[in-house]
Amino acid sequence: MFTEQGPTVRELAVQALSSIERGYDLLAPKFDHTPYRTPDRVLDAVTDEVRRLGPFDTGLDVCCGTGAGVGVLRRLCRERVVGVDFSAGMLAEARAAFPPEGGAPAGQHPAAEAPAGERPAAEGQAAEGPALDWVRADARSLPFAPAFDLALSFGAFGHFLPSERFGLFAEVHGSLRPGGQFVFPIGAPPPVGSRAYWTLLGFDAAMRVRNALWRPQFIMYYRTFRLGDVLEDLTRAGFAVRLTPLTELGRRPDGSPRARLVVATRE
Repeated sequence: MFTEQGPTVRELAVQALSSIERGYDLLAPKFDHTPYRTPDRVLDAVTDEVRRLGPFDTGLDVCCGTGAGVGVLRRLCRERVVGVDFSAGMLAEARAAFPPEGGAPAGQHPAAEAPAGERPAAEGQAAEGPALDWVRADARSLPFAPAFDLALSFGAFGHFLPSERFGLFAEVHGSLRPGGQFVFPIGAPPPVGSRAYWTLLGFDAAMRVRNALWRPQFIMYYRTFRLGDVLEDLTRAGFAVRLTPLTELGRRPDGSPRARLVVATRE
């Protein structure tokens, strides 16, 4: 399905009937061959916009998956980058995508209360580039002291119920130094009645039926991350928030941006 290298319909069905963690462990080897991976044009647009906010020494990719956001942070941070995810399978793929040059294991990340993984550097990275750690943890209980200048996340928020969002933001807030910034892109909602509108509505409805009838639940909703609610929860968590248009991703017919960058600063 999607591509010859992507998961089959049967594999997706098995994953969809699993827990979130187990589902992503199963999907991990083929994840980057699906539309679920954040497109490079989004990664590039965010990189260009966030670079203007720097410089940064340390960066955290929240729910890093196979490491797309880690790749962004390695272009922006000078000293250390950490990817955190609760799926062992996704972390294994991320480690493979950013292999260690020397192969030597790393010790515990100074900001973490739990042991970190390896500190690989991407192929071709200069020796003075940022060190890289992988940490397996639930984003709702991050094992970090306030040690990061920059945190980001791509495509993960649909896995959290609205009631969990404030707690997630509070965990990120607690992982940032004063003045640290939490950034992520958020797309404009599709026009009511459009094909995209009905597609997302139908997907969310199907997931709600699945979760009502089947255990364990698989939380994945596209229409629960509403901008107004997100800004309110970020503010409650202690962030000062502003929005920046991601102009590289284009504009809608009414002239408004197709996507914005949320920039939340720990005060």
